[in-house]
Amino acid sequence: MGKKWILPLAIVLSLLLGALGGAYYTEMTADEPLKQETKEGVANQEWIKVEAAYQLIKNQYVEKVGSTQLVEGAIQGMLATLKDPYSVYMDKQTANQFSESLDSTFEGIGTEIGVEDNKIIIVAPYKDSPAEKAGLKPRDQLLKINGESIEGLNLEETRLKIRGKKGTSVSLEIKRQGAVRPITLNITREEIPVDTVFSSTLESNDEQIGYIDITLFSEKTATDFKRQLKDLENKGIEGLIIDVRGNPGGLLKSVENILGVLIPKDKPILQIAERTGKVQTFSTELKQKKNYPIVVLTDNGSASASEILAGALQEAGGYKVIGERTFGKGTVQQAVPMGDGSNIKISLFKWLTPNGNWIHKVGIAPNIEVHQPAYFTAHQLEVDKPFERDMNDEKIKHAQEMLKAIGFVPGRTDGYFSSKTETALKAFQRHKGLKVTGELDNQTAEELTDSITEKIRDKQNDVQLRTALKIVSRE
Repeated sequence: MGKKWILPLAIVLSLLLGALGGAYYTEMTADEPLKQETKEGVANQEWIKVEAAYQLIKNQYVEKVGSTQLVEGAIQGMLATLKDPYSVYMDKQTANQFSESLDSTFEGIGTEIGVEDNKIIIVAPYKDSPAEKAGLKPRDQLLKINGESIEGLNLEETRLKIRGKKGTSVSLEIKRQGAVRPITLNITREEIPVDTVFSSTLESNDEQIGYIDITLFSEKTATDFKRQLKDLENKGIEGLIIDVRGNPGGLLKSVENILGVLIPKDKPILQIAERTGKVQTFSTELKQKKNYPIVVLTDNGSASASEILAGALQEAGGYKVIGERTFGKGTVQQAVPMGDGSNIKISLFKWLTPNGNWIHKVGIAPNIEVHQPAYFTAHQLEVDKPFERDMNDEKIKHAQEMLKAIGFVPGRTDGYFSSKTETALKAFQRHKGLKVTGELDNQTAEELTDSITEKIRDKQNDVQLRTALKIVSRE
């Protein structure tokens, strides 16, 4: 068994990405002392300088400034010099939301956000969430929330603006690769249940293949995974597909417990690197691997804890990863309480794959790369006023692509409303029992969105899953 990593009793190692700010430890207890700089001279001189700046601004600045504002500004300034989007200060309100995000339910749109090239992006919408239904996709760049630019906001501040009471709505303006103009999505917030494990059996080459979809790694995920895996094994499955596509991460202990029934103790499942260069390892106690083949499905929304699972199964288990390269999140944060309900979440460690690879900003490459059809990137189509013949617009282009994907040939797909596009729309409206006008109105747009969503949800159209079935049934 690999070396045990002994953690302070008040700390539980966790890995979350996006709205929760990346991999992190849960908070230390409020009375646990922070490590202090004890070297005299240099430390005293530095603090004298800070104190002098504080007194100068507080007592002589042209306008009155509160102490709290100055202290929080100083903390934020120090963290900003790190140029690390995952090391941030959270005030009391944001810290409370941070904690609530670990609950079994929360209210919002159901998506994780992260940072890439100093831009806030969608990591992955939760499956069956309002965000997914509206068409948010991994790596969509957030531009505005309710019409206001998010420039200058950190992850937690952005997340605070997205979250809200169920029944209320939020408008997100996003930039998507391949789209000429920004896309605006209006999403109604709902209560988001965190049921994280879903299983079924699929048939391939006259074999029963187990399928387990893990949407997030929460407190109960490992327990549910083990129970559902046992049920599948009792049904006599001859292979297993583990799906972590769109899974933004979660608690490390959940990943550990899941890997504990899949990966033997011969190799580590994870390594943690300190800034000193010291590396600690995690291993399981399992004596032998399963007697059936396993494959893992990933995409570029598979992040953090999902990457730990995929990396361990790939490198320590020798199992194939199928789909797309993962997100690439390889740091660990710790939330340290400041004593007044606020905290500082700061990057402390790197996590490495079993072979010692750091996948930060790189991701895990699949053994077999498979991309979904183009219509899987479709988003919610909203039309304020009807479009008709000879008009030209990005929304017309999107409607044409939708029509083509569901079998109604629109002719051109460049955004110009041609006679063939009109004919295709009339055929679609007739098929759906709508008023046959040949115009692209909002009701027709909603029906197009619903039709594409139904097509995407049909497992027969899931090229990545079909590939995984073929691979696992041959091994």
